[in-house]
Amino acid sequence: MTKAPTSLIDRAGLDRKKVSTIIARGLEGADDGELFLEYRQSEALGFDNGRLKQATYDTAQGFGLRAVKDEAVGYAHASDVSEAAIMRAADAVRAVKGGYSGRYADAPSRTNVKLYSDDNPLDAPGFETKVKLLQEIDAYARAKDPRVRQVSVSLGASWQVVEILRADGEVYRDVRPLVRLNVSIVAGDGSRQETGSHGYGGREGYERFIETRAWRDATNDAVRQALVNLESVPAPAGEMDVVLGSGWPGVMLHEAVGHGLEGDFNRKKTSAFAGLMGQQVASKGVTVVDDGTIAARRGSLSIDDEGTPTSKTVLIEDGILVGYMQDRQNARLMDMKATGNGRRESYGHVPMPRMTNTY
Repeated sequence: MTKAPTSLIDRAGLDRKKVSTIIARGLEGADDGELFLEYRQSEALGFDNGRLKQATYDTAQGFGLRAVKDEAVGYAHASDVSEAAIMRAADAVRAVKGGYSGRYADAPSRTNVKLYSDDNPLDAPGFETKVKLLQEIDAYARAKDPRVRQVSVSLGASWQVVEILRADGEVYRDVRPLVRLNVSIVAGDGSRQETGSHGYGGREGYERFIETRAWRDATNDAVRQALVNLESVPAPAGEMDVVLGSGWPGVMLHEAVGHGLEGDFNRKKTSAFAGLMGQQVASKGVTVVDDGTIAARRGSLSIDDEGTPTSKTVLIEDGILVGYMQDRQNARLMDMKATGNGRRESYGHVPMPRMTNTY
């Protein structure tokens, strides 16, 4: 079993005191900022039309150094985790130095909550077992109904180790496993074809995903959707009320509501919800929550990519807008509290306030 390194600084063979000195010099006088280090392993398998079409494995590592001044951000990153590269990054981010407030923001509070294990899901089971699973799903789906014409199955996992060092000496670490299985079906009747899909994932190992009951449930739902769509009729067009079921109303809630409640869009007044805090934005009885603290869920994080513990954030309560999802920069600029939603695509990207588990 792969063990997470105790420190990415140590793994790279760097002198911690020297790195801390470089960070402190690069962020001197900054409002906020940090050195973000990342090590990631990932794999993806794709099975389509009865054949293994994709099998990839990737390892990536790097760092990003950020200096924040009011709305301005200086950011430099590299895949070369070396003292020289970090020093060059520190020189680069100082370009936004002019006009710093001179007060470095307080460090995020600490948490001893762990929402998932450190285990690397890529360690087990073996490659042959994963391919056999994809074959079984393909055969099972085709046997469900003669109208099933195409089956696509994807299975993937990643193992991410992050370390965050601040100029005040605070250090935050997290190890994040992630697994996902997705089944897509094309069903046809005559010249008409329709699709259905079902996917599930979480921050855990493969064990639950290769259980027969779990993948059969996913496949059954994907086939059901495709067959229902075969008998569907066009929906009426026009403006009308939308009714969302409780729980996870999918794309509608994520795209139409969720992104609009992220702090940066509201600070910049590009969201439809900007300036509506405390006002009614949905029907009574509608409550929307973003919760990054649900154990092992795909969107959960023990800490976000700035080191802030995630939280359960009520966004809309009984139809009233009561909160936004925030990272540190936007929370400070809006005089609000960071909610643990600072997320990065990778070490090469600055953090932004983005959703965790929104329902």
